[in-house]
Amino acid sequence: MDHSHNANSGESHGSLGSYATGFILSVILTVAAFGLVLNHTLTGENALYAIAILAAVQIVVHLVFFLHMNTSSAQRWNVTAFGFTVLTVVILIVGSLWIMHNVSMNMMSR
Repeated sequence: MDHSHNANSGESHGSLGSYATGFILSVILTVAAFGLVLNHTLTGENALYAIAILAAVQIVVHLVFFLHMNTSSAQRWNVTAFGFTVLTVVILIVGSLWIMHNVSMNMMSR
């Protein structure tokens, strides 16, 4: 009976360099977002857009460097599940905002 646990089922494990790169990029993106707010570099809507973009980039950094999501065939199901989750969340948020907007508009007209 073979009790070896060395079988690789397609998942990739990151190296110390990969984790360090991901960590450094995450820290840089976090500091950039805090810097925008603390220094009042951008104000209002532009600041919100910049922070949202930095957050989206940080999500990608986490997915690639820490969760090891890539386009390899071994990761296909993980990427598909993640895509479905993102689609579901977008539908939920956009649908909720649309419903709240319509309710608000209908309540104002009375």
